[in-house]
Amino acid sequence: MIKNITNFRHSKLFSNITTIIIIVYASILGFKTLGDISSKYSTIWIILDYIINLYFILEITIKILTERKTLDFFKDKWNIFDFIIVIITLLPLESSEYSAVARLLRVFKILRLFTARPQLKAILDMLIKAIPAIIDIVILMFIIFYIYAIIGSFLFTNLESGLWKDFLISMLTLFRILTFEGWTDVMYEAMEVYPWSWIYFISFIIIAAFIFFNLFIAIIISEMQKLQEKNMKKDLSEDHQNIHLILQELKSLKHEIKKLKDDKSLKK
Repeated sequence: MIKNITNFRHSKLFSNITTIIIIVYASILGFKTLGDISSKYSTIWIILDYIINLYFILEITIKILTERKTLDFFKDKWNIFDFIIVIITLLPLESSEYSAVARLLRVFKILRLFTARPQLKAILDMLIKAIPAIIDIVILMFIIFYIYAIIGSFLFTNLESGLWKDFLISMLTLFRILTFEGWTDVMYEAMEVYPWSWIYFISFIIIAAFIFFNLFIAIIISEMQKLQEKNMKKDLSEDHQNIHLILQELKSLKHEIKKLKDDKSLKK
C-alpha cells in the first residue's frame, strides 16, 4: 500500500493534478475580484475553496506518509514551505478582525506551483544560487548609476523639465532611460542646450543596458549549465550503479551455473 502511494507521489500524474488544482485556485482568486460574478457565485466559490483546501491537506499527508521518517519530510526546505503555507491558509481568520490578512495569505498558495512542478523548482533553485553573483552586478550597476546621476545633475540641472534638478531625481531619470521609456525625449531636450550631450546618454545605455543585461543573462546561463552538469552526473551515477548491480547479478548467476555443473559431474 505504502509502496503504491510512494510511486503515485513521485509520478507525473500527481504533479500534474497538483498543478491543475493550483491553477484552478488561482482562477478562483481572480474571479473573486470581479464584484458581480463573485457575489453571484459566492456559494460555488466557498465549496471549491473547501475542496481545494482538502486536496492540499491530502497532498501534504501523502508526502509525509511516503517518507521513511516523519521528520525527513521537514529536512527539505520546499516541504517546509508547502507545510507553512497550507497551515497558515487553514487558520480561521476570515470571520475575525484579520480577515483582510487571511485573504492576502490565500494568494501565497499560488506560490506552491513552484513546488508542484519539479522543473520550476529546479529553475528557482538555480536563480537562488545565482543571487550572490547578481548582487555583485547590482552593486557595480549602482556605482555606474551613482556616477552618471552626479554628472547628469551637474550638467543638466537647468533644463526646464526638471529631470536633473537633484541627485535622486537624476537616478530616477537614468532608470527611465534604462527602461527605454521615452529616453530619446530626455536626450533631445538636453541636446537642444548641449549638442554634445548625446555622448552621455549613448555611453550610459551601452554600459548600463547592453553590457549589464548581458552579464545577467551570462550568469543565468552559467547556472543553468551547472544544473545540467549536475543532472548529468546524477544520471551517470545512477547508470553506473545499475550496471554494477547487473554485473553482480551476472556474476552470481555464473557462480550458480558453475555450481550446477559441478553437482552434475559429481552425480555422474
